[in-house]
Amino acid sequence: MRSLIVRAREDLSVIVARDPSVRTRAEALLHPALPALWTHRLAHALYTRGHRQLARLLAYLARAVTGGIEIHPGARLGRRVFIDHGAAVVIGETAEVGDDVTIFHQVTLGSVGWWRDGRRAAGARRHPVVGDRVVLGTNAIVLGPVTVGDDALVGAGSLVLGDVPPGARVMAPLGEVTPRLSAADREEADELLRALATSGCW
Repeated sequence: MRSLIVRAREDLSVIVARDPSVRTRAEALLHPALPALWTHRLAHALYTRGHRQLARLLAYLARAVTGGIEIHPGARLGRRVFIDHGAAVVIGETAEVGDDVTIFHQVTLGSVGWWRDGRRAAGARRHPVVGDRVVLGTNAIVLGPVTVGDDALVGAGSLVLGDVPPGARVMAPLGEVTPRLSAADREEADELLRALATSGCW
């Protein structure tokens, strides 16, 4: 019981420390990621004891309450994990997340797909292992049994399909600003849009 209280205090302190919009632990109690993390701990304990259906039900309820934070009960999360905003975060069954990790919204720690995972040995890891003190930026996608080393930073919009060394930085290409289209180019673009935007595309 004492360890649960210690972990809960850590979670609240982390929210206050990493979210500038939250100033007190009392305010941190209303952070959207908190129900997901606390429910996951219970679901994971049930899952590892063989109560898989009940664990999945809890994960499903947490997803509904938190606006789409989906953490599989089999995933292992370390201490002081901070999920900022939380919307559309997905963490797969065999994923492992280290201590003091920061995860922004729309992050996926997923597998590469059933067509490849079906050929893996039974019990083989299908999801990433994320080291300690890693930052996963908005819409970062990390797929497969890869390892993201300690203190790495995976930037917003990055797609990671291979191992990331400790301390490394993975950055997506920056958006390119193009000059304003000429009237002729605009007409050509409109024509292409009309051709593509048929009822068959809807």
